[in-house]
Amino acid sequence: MSKILKEEKAIVVFSGGQDSTTCLFWALEQFKEVVLVTFDYGQRHIKEIECAKAIANELGLEHHILDMALLNQLAPNSLTRSDIEVDEAIPDGKTAPNSLVEGRNMLFLTFAAVLAKGKDIRHIVTGVCETDFSGYPDCRDVFIKSLNVTLNLSMDYSYVIHTPLMWLTKAQTWELADKLGKLDYIRKNTLTCYNGVQGDGCGHCPACTLRRRGLEQYLKLLTPNS
Repeated sequence: MSKILKEEKAIVVFSGGQDSTTCLFWALEQFKEVVLVTFDYGQRHIKEIECAKAIANELGLEHHILDMALLNQLAPNSLTRSDIEVDEAIPDGKTAPNSLVEGRNMLFLTFAAVLAKGKDIRHIVTGVCETDFSGYPDCRDVFIKSLNVTLNLSMDYSYVIHTPLMWLTKAQTWELADKLGKLDYIRKNTLTCYNGVQGDGCGHCPACTLRRRGLEQYLKLLTPNS
């Protein structure tokens, strides 16, 4: 990372989950100031937003929560509708799971960009990842690059969207958290679980399965003879 960026600010799209919290600590290492933005889109568990608030408060960071409830009306899915059970099958990357919220990242990044411009911030950080692709088209690198160009043109502003996890596996994401000195913090204080259980989660939803599998793989690398 250029030393010049150490003099700039960044906004992190922040859910309070493992990936976005890892990105938060990464951003704190890279930029002089970090602002957080969280989106309330009618997700099943308000604990996700509470978790994001708690982390932001503990770190003393500016934190914005934006109302995106319209997504709940337009894109029925298991993350926003209590009457739709979360599909516990691990996504194969070919068929979108019922937890897909159509257009979510496009809208989140667009609103983050509008907020960023008003605060004279060019850098936007998001935890999307293509390596552990789960059938979410808006987590792909090609989408992020395309949206970056579109945002720059639409607002005549030089945004840079950073995706530090784009090519990392879940094990490598845990490794990054460890290198940042935050593995235990992220394991204990974040909420990734689709069923709203903080920390290690419920243990059986797809998000928990991927998170646990990645952690086990990383810890095994640390103790290969165990």
